[in-house]
Amino acid sequence: MDPEEAHELVAAGARFSQLVPFADAILRGTFEFNNPRLHVRVCGIDFKNPIGMGAGFDKTGELYPFLSNMGFGHVECGTFTRHGQPGNPKPRLFRFPEQAALINRMGFNNPGADHAAGCFAKQRHGAIRGINLGKSKVTELNDARDDYLYSLAKLSVFADYIAINVSSPNTPGLRQLQEKDRLADLLGAVRAQCRVPLFLKLAPDLTESALDDALGAAEGKCDGFIICNTTIDKSSVGSDLEGGLSGAPLARRSLEMLRITRKKVGSKVALISVGGIGSAEEALLRIRAGASLIQIYTAYIYGGPFLPATILRGINDFCSRENTTVNDLIGVDAK
Repeated sequence: MDPEEAHELVAAGARFSQLVPFADAILRGTFEFNNPRLHVRVCGIDFKNPIGMGAGFDKTGELYPFLSNMGFGHVECGTFTRHGQPGNPKPRLFRFPEQAALINRMGFNNPGADHAAGCFAKQRHGAIRGINLGKSKVTELNDARDDYLYSLAKLSVFADYIAINVSSPNTPGLRQLQEKDRLADLLGAVRAQCRVPLFLKLAPDLTESALDDALGAAEGKCDGFIICNTTIDKSSVGSDLEGGLSGAPLARRSLEMLRITRKKVGSKVALISVGGIGSAEEALLRIRAGASLIQIYTAYIYGGPFLPATILRGINDFCSRENTTVNDLIGVDAK
């Protein structure tokens, strides 16, 4: 099937499952794996495990109840923009199964902050919920701050944490918001209005000097960073398609950027690692490198709904053998 049509089919099934009596309990019993060794505390929030669903899978907020029952310790919904928008023309999602990769140029297709707020207001709180915010395509770059603040005002009441997305390659000009002065202005305004932990999601394509600028602009304003978004370097799949690449080919750069960022910000700043994680071994590598939490997305598309439990069992087995916990493993290789 067309990748986006396949996603919509799965989403329809997920929405339908919420109408079935006892579906929540059945799903949790089937797909969850729990053990106290897996518990982590990040930014004052208790997570039952370190694995989350990355932003982009639930672009409407409607799938949050379903994903809460699928074994994730947290679910990041969005990206949401102030104005609802259809995104870029189709086709805009492409599979590369041999490389376990995807290229997307979705363009922040979402129903808008007002609609998302109405959706969240009807839901029972399940897994820790992150809400990812971006800039509307119709909004001029100089007006981006007000765009983010509007969405923040509408959605932060439903969020356990907020993620600011300035790093998608699929909205023209968005990555310019990673520039030091623009970023400092945006984050300062958001921090003043945000009452929950605030994370900044950065691009893997930043040079080290640009990363230094971004981290400097965020100092004192963010509680943590999400490392990293999709990359515009698609040489690993030999494609010239427009869009951002995710999945296994991103693993090396994502880990490298995680290590660099941990070294620069120290151990007290929370880091969420995303990009190319599809196994317990890779997850443990990220945790030991300094990630407090990890997120999956592309690997879930290829690995299926049992992947979170499979990864968690592997992490738990390692912790059992070493008589340790995930909390104790965070950053041990970065010390």
